[in-house]
Amino acid sequence: MKNVLLVCVLILGFSAASFAQGPPQRTPAEQVETLKTQVAGITDAQAAKLKLVYEAATKSRDSLFAAMQNGGGDMQAGMANFTKMRDKTNAQIKAVLTPEQQPAFQKIADAQAERMKQMMNGGGN
Repeated sequence: MKNVLLVCVLILGFSAASFAQGPPQRTPAEQVETLKTQVAGITDAQAAKLKLVYEAATKSRDSLFAAMQNGGGDMQAGMANFTKMRDKTNAQIKAVLTPEQQPAFQKIADAQAERMKQMMNGGGN
């Protein structure tokens, strides 16, 4: 049961799309708006591309979660898949951002990864 709770927390954390604050399960549009407040200079063209990245990530997250709920694999494999998905999403986001914007996003992604690491190690404060 503790592992299921941990996976749920991970999913909720990921759905915040590697961003610091805000309620879990935000829509892709909300995720883009949050990113625009955290990374300076995101254009409308970038925002449109980022929304597509977040929409794809949401679909992937939902399908992974459904598979895990239906007994589709062990927890460790599920966690590894979520990590791969997060890394892929972060790479796609960076590809949309300019070289000047990428360090600000990387700082956000690193902070999210650290929070996930702490939660997985039992220090989810």
